[in-house]
Amino acid sequence: MDWDKLRIFHSVADAGSFTHAGETLNLSQSAVSRQIGALEENLGVMLFHRHARGLILTEQGETLYRTAHDVSARLAMTEAMITDAAERPRGELKVTTTVGFGSTWLTPRIREFTEHYPDVTLHLILDDRELDLGMREADIAIRMHEPIQGDLVKRKLVRVHRHIYASPEYLSRNGTPATIEDLADHKLIVYGEEAPTVLADVNWLLTLGDKGSKKRLNPTLKVNNIYGTLLAVESGVGIAGLPDYIVQGHSRVTRIIPEVEGPAFDTFFVYPEELRHSKRVAIFRDFLVRKVQGERF
Repeated sequence: MDWDKLRIFHSVADAGSFTHAGETLNLSQSAVSRQIGALEENLGVMLFHRHARGLILTEQGETLYRTAHDVSARLAMTEAMITDAAERPRGELKVTTTVGFGSTWLTPRIREFTEHYPDVTLHLILDDRELDLGMREADIAIRMHEPIQGDLVKRKLVRVHRHIYASPEYLSRNGTPATIEDLADHKLIVYGEEAPTVLADVNWLLTLGDKGSKKRLNPTLKVNNIYGTLLAVESGVGIAGLPDYIVQGHSRVTRIIPEVEGPAFDTFFVYPEELRHSKRVAIFRDFLVRKVQGERF
């Protein structure tokens, strides 16, 4: 099979249409369609069901896609290893982490890295779902729990602590709770149904009611990521349990009931075994280790 045609097929399967794949590949829609047609003719099978709303892989197409995806991932890994053989690190480095950590802590500190390594193009993928490092959806992950996969290299970065926060505006309107029991009379902000399962006790604020309150603690607002929760607290909507790192630089958020601490968790720098000797991975790891030292988490 012609790899050029397989590469185009892989892009079409990912994009779900000839037009979107053409934009990614810098080819016309008709050129992409012709290549797929030629591949189907060579194989003697249909690879896509054509619908007005887009393309859907056939059973044979699914089989070919899995192989093409694996080959594409291995080629990307090989390219990264060859590129890293150069004296100066260069090329793209895909880093994934959660929306909250990536947008509030990581991104504001990236400037120093980009200035020191101008030939490395960082691609930050902020997503609360976990990308598959083995399939090269990203090169590096900063995860909020210890990974269990045996084919991943991991290094503990920092232990994150969580406390209860509100805005001065909210407290001036509603009073400042002094105890856990007082929280039953306040507006609470928690994760919604899409709360990440990889992080234990994500709605730990609600469970405080089982320990120190005779009244059940009920939320006023549910938000599906921690950054949105921070903004809701900052705007005066209510009270939330937040990781300490996320409130840095936010003067309109203040800690309350200071003796109460939520469950702490460790963060990890994670990458595939194949990239153990990658210079780009090493320099980004060392950069992060320097940055977390001495900061409040």
